[in-house]
Amino acid sequence: MKGNLNFLGNTDIFSHITSLSYIPRWVVLLVDLCLCLIAYVASYYLSLHLFYLIVDYRFLTCLQRLTMVLVAQTTFFWLFHTYSGVLRYSSYVDAIKLLIAVSLNVLFLSALNLVVELTVGVTLFYYSALLIYGILAFLLLFILRLFVKTVFDFFAQDLGQTTPVMIYGTQSAAIGIAKMIRSSQEHKFKLVGFIDDDKNSTQRMIMGLKVYLLDEQTIRKVIVHKAKAIIVTPLKMNSINPKVDLDIFLNNNLAILTSPPMSIWKDDMPSLKQIKSIQIEDLLERPQIDISTDNIAAQLKSTVILVTGAAGSIGSEIVRQVVKFGPKLIVLLDQAESPMHVLQLELEEKYPKQNFTAFIGDVRNKERMEFMIEMFRPDYIYHAAAYKHVPMMEDNPVESIQVNVKGTKIMADLALKYQVKRFVMISTDKAVNPTNVMGASKRIAEIYVQSLFKKISHNNESKTKFITTRFGNVLGSNGSVIPHFKGQIEKGGPVTVTHPDIIRYFMTIPEACMLVLEAGAMGDGGEIFIFDMGSPVKIVDLAKKMIRLAGYVPEVDIKIEFTGLRPGEKLFEELLNHKEITQPTYHSKIMIATVQQYDYELVSDQIEELINYSAMCKNYLTVSQMKKIVPEFLSKNSQYERLDV
Repeated sequence: MKGNLNFLGNTDIFSHITSLSYIPRWVVLLVDLCLCLIAYVASYYLSLHLFYLIVDYRFLTCLQRLTMVLVAQTTFFWLFHTYSGVLRYSSYVDAIKLLIAVSLNVLFLSALNLVVELTVGVTLFYYSALLIYGILAFLLLFILRLFVKTVFDFFAQDLGQTTPVMIYGTQSAAIGIAKMIRSSQEHKFKLVGFIDDDKNSTQRMIMGLKVYLLDEQTIRKVIVHKAKAIIVTPLKMNSINPKVDLDIFLNNNLAILTSPPMSIWKDDMPSLKQIKSIQIEDLLERPQIDISTDNIAAQLKSTVILVTGAAGSIGSEIVRQVVKFGPKLIVLLDQAESPMHVLQLELEEKYPKQNFTAFIGDVRNKERMEFMIEMFRPDYIYHAAAYKHVPMMEDNPVESIQVNVKGTKIMADLALKYQVKRFVMISTDKAVNPTNVMGASKRIAEIYVQSLFKKISHNNESKTKFITTRFGNVLGSNGSVIPHFKGQIEKGGPVTVTHPDIIRYFMTIPEACMLVLEAGAMGDGGEIFIFDMGSPVKIVDLAKKMIRLAGYVPEVDIKIEFTGLRPGEKLFEELLNHKEITQPTYHSKIMIATVQQYDYELVSDQIEELINYSAMCKNYLTVSQMKKIVPEFLSKNSQYERLDV
């Protein structure tokens, strides 16, 4: 049956059914009047045969009576705009308009008939004929609209243009979404029921549709045969754990859709365009941390802020959040011209009153960086510029040192020289017990920044505060696993995972950047802030969920292949090494790592030697020196493992 309908949809005869433009109003009115004509003729002859009435042509002919009925009916159709709506989108409101227009016409003609009878003594219409006309006219008009709507729904759904959906939730948000679906003219979804995990809710019906209980048996036996997608209401999204509670739908190959929170609905009704497929980020995202922005706002208002790596995922989000606190100027530093241009256009459009300046430069160029800082005199520096891709840095360790270590050293030294109030460095969980060049380079940068602050605070040389933040993988960042998997799924697979047991911590970009701002506000200097990142995610499970969200079945439609750990990659990341302990802060989700302290003079000499090796492009000497500075750096799945022997 389905194949036949798809064939019909591709023929010249039926292909226009679901793509018809709206019928002109005068055509709808003409069809309605034809139905009224049929109704009156039928009612007239029914009256004659049912009540044995005598036809009286002395005052008006049958044609004249019919003309009066149609003229009067046209007037009431015009008054109530019954022909203005689109037939295939007819609703109960349209039915009520028809009922009122026809009823008022019957009442008007009856009243006119009564007046003529009392004044002239002549009967214009039989009252029985008018009553039967009213009933028949309404039924014919209503059936026409019902027929057109049913036919359109049938072809739209069976030709793949309408998706049958159920709504997960039964509260006010669910009712709002249901009303929107039924009243929408886009005809994208067809509502076939509701789902709830409350047994009491399943004892009733909503808008004439059954409420099904959320359990595995009902899903398999009933829901998968009735619906192709589930719309999860925003209230449900807030009350469940999406990471686990939506698996029941994914495992049964049901697409999951969601709508924006009720707080941003317009006119108490979401738009059909706002109902979109749920993203893997929604399934991984933990409850948003609550951070008071009062301290941040008090510090950043009317200040000059410099963001390095401003065109990157983290840097650009820091800029978007910082702008909310009313700084005097935001300096955007990056060496990537095209992404910087895109960011600048976005900021100019969204924040026309905010002062921005885009500065193209490389953190490795000390002269260029000093020129910039001397010119703009920033109060705060958020240092996000870094090389971050593990396998690439494993092949290019000297570049990792030049950017992640030398670049950080240059920016930190200049922050001290020009009395910047706070220097906030963004680090990574890969700096803990590093097994790769990238993680070790970030750990060395941490060591330098922390030892520099220890030196100046001991000698009371400066009021600049140096602060470090560590966090794990951010969802959707440039080059992260999620965009990579999406691209592989779009191409039909296979999806490549390095190891079946590999796990990672994840957080959202806005969450990570709010942590950076909060750390910059609360830090007294010298701290390494870490964040309670919740439970880690198994990457193979992440891949399977993404495949299901795309509407495919893992290992059936799209294969998963294990390619082996990449150079420098380990199965799990850590936020602390075994020697470190944490201290609490005033925020339950933010802690301070108590790390090993280093002597600045010793570290500074070692780092200078390291930078010199990297400048000479000596890969093995560079990595060997890194291991000397960070003894816990043990290479894994890398050519540099021989240096650990």
